[in-house]
Amino acid sequence: MKLRPRYGEVDQMGYVYHANYVSYCHQARTELLRKFGLNDKYLEDMNIMMPVISFNIDYKKPAHYDELISITTTIKDLPKTRFHFEFLICNEEGHILSKANSTLVFVDKKSRFPKLVPVFIINKLQASFEHKNKHSLQSS
Repeated sequence: MKLRPRYGEVDQMGYVYHANYVSYCHQARTELLRKFGLNDKYLEDMNIMMPVISFNIDYKKPAHYDELISITTTIKDLPKTRFHFEFLICNEEGHILSKANSTLVFVDKKSRFPKLVPVFIINKLQASFEHKNKHSLQSS
């Protein structure tokens, strides 16, 4: 996914404010899942919610206002009870700005209890996962 940080997302130093990277990664994760027909609306209609239980980020270089950045989102393994995502954020020159990862769990929308990954999610991911390289899914 590519985006340009907006003026309101930078701090007084002219750098993208650090908390905005969480939002960027959330958007990139959402767009990757959308490619598999797993958008948030569809998941909620199927009584599935996926809260984030961890998010970690390493900042390497700052991004700036209106600088085109790309976020590559990778799923290393098919999910079982937890869904792990990795993010690589780079600028147009290919410099790494940050690396991040997040973990989500599958939760029943009504009971709010954790559950195993629903079969329909595995079915939507499986073919592309195996086709890509049998080890990961990636989108940029």
